[in-house]
Amino acid sequence: MKRLQRVIEAIVVNSRWLLAPFLLGLTVSLTALLYAFFIKLVELLRLVGSITSADVIVSILGLVDITLAANLIVIVIRSIYENFLARIDPTGYPQWPEGLSKISYSLLKQKLFGSLVAIAAVSALEWFFDIERHADSTKLAWVVGIMMAFAFVMLLTAVADRLSDTDHDSHA
Repeated sequence: MKRLQRVIEAIVVNSRWLLAPFLLGLTVSLTALLYAFFIKLVELLRLVGSITSADVIVSILGLVDITLAANLIVIVIRSIYENFLARIDPTGYPQWPEGLSKISYSLLKQKLFGSLVAIAAVSALEWFFDIERHADSTKLAWVVGIMMAFAFVMLLTAVADRLSDTDHDSHA
């Protein structure tokens, strides 16, 4: 029976490597975002002399949006790899930024929600700067509402993590 248990445990633990193709797919998706970024950048540079400053700002916010999404993907890839596949010794990579080498699950949640709030905020700003073309107040309300919901969930998660850490420290 003990041997069967060890085999099952080995299968369960090693099944984590099924995540690797997903991480590789996310890495490839960064290429797609990079392509979209350069398409938008070239379009902006092509039109910059013939569009209003508000249109320039909206275009730049679109570039920021893509950049934040790419940042989110990098955080997810790195965190999932470290938390579920294999540890990475940061001393072997002294050039890595600290934010990339030390991502706990709690910090991952905060970074994810922070990125989502930033992306939603950029989207709301895009609507604000382009309000004359998008006079749909219902959609704008949804954009702002979603941003506020993400911010609220981020706050609740941070408080829950803080309480959990405090509770864990008091039992130690």
